[in-house]
Amino acid sequence: MFLKRISLLQERIEFDDRYPFNIPSLKNLDSLDLTSAVTFFVGENGSGKSTLLEAIAKKCGFNTAGGGRNNTYDVYGAESALGDYIRLSWMPKVTNGFFMRAESFYHFATHIDEIDSSGFQAYGGRSLHEQSHGESFISLFLNRFNGRALYLLDEPEAALSPQRQLAFLRILHDLTTQENCQFIIATHSPILLGYPGATILNFDASSINEISYEMTDHYRITKNFLDHREKFLKELLEGGEGE
Repeated sequence: MFLKRISLLQERIEFDDRYPFNIPSLKNLDSLDLTSAVTFFVGENGSGKSTLLEAIAKKCGFNTAGGGRNNTYDVYGAESALGDYIRLSWMPKVTNGFFMRAESFYHFATHIDEIDSSGFQAYGGRSLHEQSHGESFISLFLNRFNGRALYLLDEPEAALSPQRQLAFLRILHDLTTQENCQFIIATHSPILLGYPGATILNFDASSINEISYEMTDHYRITKNFLDHREKFLKELLEGGEGE
């Protein structure tokens, strides 16, 4: 592990009623200690998890549109409003890493097409645009990610089938145990959240708190649906009829 703590610089904040400081989980943030090689951020859309992940990327010097330190291109809305208000504590500090945003991955792939003159060797030998969405994600993980680095992933499951999510778990295991990598991942996937030994931080309450896998909404709702599918759907689809 390299990144040990994320702190919010409260003394710099002048207007805590404006975005992103009006998000409860961020408004009440003091500091977060990272204790595992894999940390998951979970919460509903708008809960602040992607906003904090983006701020970490900015503070690391990664492109907030997606990429590493050497990937320079722009995507509208990719600038972090929180990055100037956090402090990262390292032991030791690393500069290698990558910020993957599922929503802007197409723009990153186009950027690589424009600058890569080496035959895409860092991406499995093929343009990311010549691979399926899921294949391009896996190609990135297998070929671009390597040791002594911090990787920030925002909803990597977006293009991954359940089978490919399982394959990603093996990649995650190999990179953390053999390559000395650290991951912070914002996700909605109950499959990814099942990774053993990971820390899960929940952004849905008024403050960020650690939560067990079995207590996440992702696990509980999915399990309830799979165990009682017909009842679940009947209540969901017919519950309001006749009222």
